[in-house]
Amino acid sequence: MADSARQEEFLNGDGVPATDAAAEPAPVVETDEGGAPSQDQDGIGDRISELQHDLTTERDKLLRLAAEFDNYRKRMMRERLEAEARGKAELVKDILEPLDDIARFAHVDPVVTDSTTLAEGVAMVERKLEKTLRSAGLEPMNPVGEMFDPARHEAVGTEPAPTSDEDGTVGRVYQIGYTFKGQLLRPARVVVRQYTDAD
Repeated sequence: MADSARQEEFLNGDGVPATDAAAEPAPVVETDEGGAPSQDQDGIGDRISELQHDLTTERDKLLRLAAEFDNYRKRMMRERLEAEARGKAELVKDILEPLDDIARFAHVDPVVTDSTTLAEGVAMVERKLEKTLRSAGLEPMNPVGEMFDPARHEAVGTEPAPTSDEDGTVGRVYQIGYTFKGQLLRPARVVVRQYTDAD
């Protein structure tokens, strides 16, 4: 009788030893730092899908932005080239009349035209052409008496300066220079004065 009671004590209602039933671990519930149950696997999958969707959306925005910028760059380049071509065309149009004058003087008969008339005609064309180019932004540089500036002048020789005040100034100009709207086109080729103390 005592053995039967002891056996019943070690068995549960299903006939499984009570010690084995107590040894089975309880289901583990994952929790976050606050102790609340964490998202289940379905919640994590939804979050991953959401992030992938956001990534795809941002990538599409970036690709569209890159394409728009490329189109903008090409349009600006095309407009710049067109504006440059229009500017050149306007300048060429303005010098057509002086070119016509040059052509007329180039085909005169020297037998019936005296040299004074030719010289006056060439001087007139030069003035007209210079006026046209000046109006477009061309400025000649004839820096006689100015201080030598290596950024704007090219020294081709030196000559003595009469006084120390003229040391480093331009004595003569072999070839005038030009700027166009402030940009140097050609430096003036000059002779620079140098003062030497005789004492």
